[in-house]
Amino acid sequence: MDNNLLDEKDSATDINKLPGPILIVGASGFVGANLFFRVLAQRDDVFACSRRPKNSWRLSFLDKSLASRLISADITDYQRIKSVLTMLKPRTVFGLAAYGSYSRQVDAGKIHMTNYIGALNLVRILSETGCDAFVHAGSSSEYGLNCTFPKESAELLPNSDYAVSKAGVSYLLKYYGRIHVFPCVNLRLYSVYGPWEERDRLIPTLITSCLKGRLPKFVAKSISRDFLYIDDCNSALVKSALTACKTHPGESFNIATGVKTTMEDAAITAKRLFNISSEPVFGSMPNRKWDMGDWVGDAERAQEIIGWKHKISFEKGLALTAGWEKEYEEKLKHVHIPIKQKKISVIIACYKDERSIPLLHERLTRVFEAAGYDYEIIFVNDASPFSDEKVIYSLSEKDYHVIGISHSRSFGSQSAFLSGMEISTGDAAVLMDGDGQDPPELISDFIEKWEKGYEVIYGQRTRREAPFYMQIFYKIFYRIFRKLADIQIPVDAGDFSLIDRKAVNYLLCFPEKDIFLRGLRAWIGFNQIGVPYVRPERLFGKSTNSFFKNFWWAKKAIFSFSMKPLQYLQSVGITMFFVTVLLSMFYLTYYFISAPKDSKGTTTIVLLVLGLGAIQLIGLSVIGDYISKIMEEVKNRPRFIRNKIIINGRIYDKEDKISEVLGELSFQRES
Repeated sequence: MDNNLLDEKDSATDINKLPGPILIVGASGFVGANLFFRVLAQRDDVFACSRRPKNSWRLSFLDKSLASRLISADITDYQRIKSVLTMLKPRTVFGLAAYGSYSRQVDAGKIHMTNYIGALNLVRILSETGCDAFVHAGSSSEYGLNCTFPKESAELLPNSDYAVSKAGVSYLLKYYGRIHVFPCVNLRLYSVYGPWEERDRLIPTLITSCLKGRLPKFVAKSISRDFLYIDDCNSALVKSALTACKTHPGESFNIATGVKTTMEDAAITAKRLFNISSEPVFGSMPNRKWDMGDWVGDAERAQEIIGWKHKISFEKGLALTAGWEKEYEEKLKHVHIPIKQKKISVIIACYKDERSIPLLHERLTRVFEAAGYDYEIIFVNDASPFSDEKVIYSLSEKDYHVIGISHSRSFGSQSAFLSGMEISTGDAAVLMDGDGQDPPELISDFIEKWEKGYEVIYGQRTRREAPFYMQIFYKIFYRIFRKLADIQIPVDAGDFSLIDRKAVNYLLCFPEKDIFLRGLRAWIGFNQIGVPYVRPERLFGKSTNSFFKNFWWAKKAIFSFSMKPLQYLQSVGITMFFVTVLLSMFYLTYYFISAPKDSKGTTTIVLLVLGLGAIQLIGLSVIGDYISKIMEEVKNRPRFIRNKIIINGRIYDKEDKISEVLGELSFQRES
């Protein structure tokens, strides 16, 4: 029988022996997701826990019928993780959550909070609720400078915040294991690789390049790793839960192959395996501060106590990973895997945009795949009479980045933007219309400015593809608005913009109901800049804005951000008063000096009455507009009502379910 089949059979047997229920904490990560998928193939009492499991690109491949297995919880939140553990009562727990193992994860506070405090919370709660095994994924980084074939008893000389935090957990578990006899172990994992690994890591980059017939860039050729294939890692995790947690609680074990593989060795192996003709180039990338020349482990004690030994060589592991890459190539094309940590929320106000929504989704996906950012696209259907909601639902089934909101009636684009901003979880929000007049490709320029420190970046329309008279109208409006406004308003700037999370939070704090976002955006200040662009016509259909609706928009803007109309009315009134006094004096003098034979002047009186009456009516209408805004605020009605929320192809239309989803999104944003 094939050795692989024997190994899989042994692995399945071990998995079936684990006391259940089983909880995998950090299941959205590389190691966690692999273990979750492996255990899920054997049993139905396993649960995946992470801060944002539904946002995980790995877990997005999970069948929707298994969504109940995904648990959203932040292990640094003691009360939240306690409620999860109390509810599930897991007997076997794998603590695989970690932060700081990637070079882009540099927040020291978050590293120690996630790795140490998170582990402490798990151990404290499980000590109270009880469990049969707690396996923590430590790291070979704990040895730091002492990295060449160290025994488990060797001195720990960590050389990074990540290594310090992991070393701290090893002492924490030693204390709980020895003093409290808590069934736990710490596995010091070496360089694990295989399917589902982050796309910017060495092995995925190496294989992706080799499948295209070339080698990637390498650091110095002498830098080494002890590469451990993910299946061997999973085997160690499961076996330690069955053995060492009971027999050697609190101890640490090296999980390594004991084989030193330098970057030169990796390049030579890849050249041979993939028949690459070109020679590797070393030193073309800078070394990281924790890179070592002799990073290799000693797993003798793991073999003795746990009964584990690696079975897959580096070359075989590369071949297996390459096979997985080929198998999942088509599926991975439709999943955006972020390179950078920052996340951007795109909020699109939709009304009669059913035909343009799929095109916008396609264009936005291309933009963010090229930019390498995590993202979400929130389509806000403002009670469109067309099939906007069905189109959004269809997209959410295929793409987990898509979130849909449907309002109970049409509240207008400004309320639609606020509705989307309230549930957005990104580090910045992009506002745009659903008719295609805001080109998604400009977002790349917005992001570039954002990365340079600007907190509000708005699109500035240098020209419009619209009738000439409308172009003139808009130009005149923005310049009048700028003159009248009490604050500095940029000209030719619509709602299309990128707004940093800090600024978004302030916008959401405003209690006013009748809002004009582009004015509020200018009012909040911060570091702002415009990006010029030509605004095209709608992709489909005719504009929903008529001349009179645009006039209404103009009034809304001016009365929201200027008191000058009232001041002008007062000036006109005072001027008319003095004109009246002067005219009275003139006519009185004229009457006595040269008294007319017959009294005439009916036309003058009529014109004066009509003129003054018109001025009074205009004045009253202006005052009425201000009063109407006051009335709108005093009534304190909600700015919008959400009728449905659409996520991952599921529609939430019950009030309690909508509240639950909103709570979860709020939790994700705050965490």
